[in-house]
Amino acid sequence: MKQSSADRSYYVMIYMIAILAVIVTLYPFLYVISISLSSVTAIDQQKVWLYPVDPTFDGYKMVLQYKEIWTSYYNTIWYTVVGTALNLFATCLAAFPLSRARFFLRRKLNFFIAFTMYFSGGLIPVYMLITQLGLYNSRWVMVLPVLVSTFNVMICRSAFEGIPNEIFESASLDGANDITMLFRIAIPVVKPTLAVLALYYAVFHWNNFFSALLYLGDQSLQPLQIFLRRVLVMASPEIMQKMGGGTSVGTLAVSTLQVRYVSIVVSIVPIVMVYPFIQRYFVKGITLGAVKG
Repeated sequence: MKQSSADRSYYVMIYMIAILAVIVTLYPFLYVISISLSSVTAIDQQKVWLYPVDPTFDGYKMVLQYKEIWTSYYNTIWYTVVGTALNLFATCLAAFPLSRARFFLRRKLNFFIAFTMYFSGGLIPVYMLITQLGLYNSRWVMVLPVLVSTFNVMICRSAFEGIPNEIFESASLDGANDITMLFRIAIPVVKPTLAVLALYYAVFHWNNFFSALLYLGDQSLQPLQIFLRRVLVMASPEIMQKMGGGTSVGTLAVSTLQVRYVSIVVSIVPIVMVYPFIQRYFVKGITLGAVKG
């Protein structure tokens, strides 16, 4: 089918906008990687613009030999894996009853759950509650207070509602109870949605630093994001002297810049590697959990 000149102009404009968006999004990421892989001399002479100059892994050796980064890595992985698993379990337990029309408290609980999306107790009451519960300086303070996301419960509830009710009626006639129907029927059907929710929860836990900033005074329990904050924002002299390796002020300044960019790359690699395994579920999971008209 022959396209008119207006249609061709429209597609050219769309492609140009898409290419520009890709460049604007991708270039900072490539620049950070290039700086992390370039030599100190090339960085000092400002030769790095797009690709690494005089490639070297000295920056990664400086960062990865620092013991604290491995402790922070372990903490972040623990918070992400344990937190995501508990999040999915609690989300399914909350969403499944709310999706069943015969549940007599369905409307009231839906209202109270949605209410928490707009109103909360505030930071100080939450802080006082967490300290009184004995969660301060505990690993569980990064998991239990954020056990359920209201928005994700709504998505999961909509996915459960999309399952034909006849399936549950047939299972009930065969003697299946609600727990059996949840774990043997509902969860396997909505796996794409759960995969997307797992990605949401995992990214949240991986990037969560505010909770650690408030509730984790013990440095051995702090996640990778707090370590990054000390490197990027606070520029901790202790870390920079141990990892920078430079003697002169100029060399140390360049090494500090490289250490910062290497730390960024090291911190995002694991979560970026997870995404390709969930990508095929992404679109299907979102549409399956969408509100149907």
